[in-house]
Amino acid sequence: MAGRSWKMTMSENAKKLRGSSVAENARTIVYALLIALFIRAFLFQPFFIPSSSMESTLLVGDYLFVSKYSYGYSKHSLPFSPPLFSGRLMGAQPTRGDIAVFKQPSDNHTDFIKRVIGLPGDSVQMKEGVLYLNDRAVPRVRVDDFIYRDAAGNVRRVPQYRETLPNGVSYITLDMNRNSVWDNTGLYIVPQGHYFMMGDNRDNSSDSRVADSVGYVPFENLIGKAQIIFFSADGSSSFWQVWNWPSAIRWGRIAKWVD
Repeated sequence: MAGRSWKMTMSENAKKLRGSSVAENARTIVYALLIALFIRAFLFQPFFIPSSSMESTLLVGDYLFVSKYSYGYSKHSLPFSPPLFSGRLMGAQPTRGDIAVFKQPSDNHTDFIKRVIGLPGDSVQMKEGVLYLNDRAVPRVRVDDFIYRDAAGNVRRVPQYRETLPNGVSYITLDMNRNSVWDNTGLYIVPQGHYFMMGDNRDNSSDSRVADSVGYVPFENLIGKAQIIFFSADGSSSFWQVWNWPSAIRWGRIAKWVD
């Protein structure tokens, strides 16, 4: 009897230990998820570049971190944009030339990434491919061509220009098609509380020039500022082709600051 009682006690202790271990593991997972949610909501959010609208500054396949605290917090700072409050908390105005992630105004769901060009009250217009801010042409200088390779491997040289905004922020834009539909636009007047966003790839960007797609972006829709590229791949290797990974990774873009 004593031996049987001892075995039962040991079995019960083992069950308690297993139960305690499961509970501890569950708590660890919950804590880790809460920490990850806090970091994503209030500090940094990873973002993947799915299109060529920001070439050559950002390339398809770039993965970057967006700082959530740069412009303060709105409902769009949280996953699924819950309507917990309106406006922004600890709001800070973006600087002209920032690259910002925002919710597309037409659906308040899709994430877009563009450059802040027009501030509230600004007038914005494109004339023969030249950007005008408040009736003044933004200086641009021709630089070396961008080497573009399409999905079929065809190579094309695309003219590049270095544009410099009134506050001194300078960046590269592409001019893929001369005299395209968006090289000449009407005059836009940015409303108060809104921003005018444009892609650096001027002829291949759905941005504030397209009223029924993006239009003027409300301050509330800004999610954060693009900061640093932490990984980049050119898409030439599938996930299962492990042997091709080293050649597909753009090593020179890793840990590259976004400007």
